[in-house]
Amino acid sequence: MSATASPAGPAPGAPNAPRDRRIILWRHGQTSWNVEGRFQGTTDIELTRTGVQQARRSARRLAQLKPHAIVSSDLRRAAATAAELAGLTGLEVQHDAGLRETYAGDWQGLTHTEINERYGAEYLAWKHGEPVRRGGGELETEVADRAAPVVLRHADALPDGGTLVVVSHGGAIRTTIGRLLGIEARHWEGLGGLTNCFWSVLGEGVRGWRLLEHNAGSLPEPVIGDDD
Repeated sequence: MSATASPAGPAPGAPNAPRDRRIILWRHGQTSWNVEGRFQGTTDIELTRTGVQQARRSARRLAQLKPHAIVSSDLRRAAATAAELAGLTGLEVQHDAGLRETYAGDWQGLTHTEINERYGAEYLAWKHGEPVRRGGGELETEVADRAAPVVLRHADALPDGGTLVVVSHGGAIRTTIGRLLGIEARHWEGLGGLTNCFWSVLGEGVRGWRLLEHNAGSLPEPVIGDDD
């Protein structure tokens, strides 16, 4: 390393110094349409009994992180999941329609098999990563356009070292993560899906947001190694 190199990043208090904030992106609990393999999109489906139990179990874990704020999609499956954490933390949930799942038009309510039978070419193009308005609905980039600013606005309101819990949906969370990490949209599928009531963790670093955990069901652990 040259004598002029400065690996430490900005000094504390410098304009670009990270504020050590953290974003937990938490997927809602199970619904009957999840079990049946149906596209939900913006259809307002309630949690199953199992989904409620999942939310309560996960909320007990996330409450240990002592979040400073909770923001949720206004769809019932997300709002009910968020309410479990709110009940443990005393925080008020802020609901925002910008965090809703991708609107999938005519695909909503159909299983993958039914979609493949009726919209085979469109379904195949989507599976191959092409930008597709599934069922005449939204593009994934359009979901990121509405969801990512909501997350950033609430994250900006956090105190230094603060934690924001965002309760949303699998597709909306993946597109938001992709946008916040600066990943090209064609690579967002590489992030994989989220299990019901599992979450992903973004932490603030010198160069922006970093993916610390993905599809996790246990509390984040410190990263100890040469790459931290």
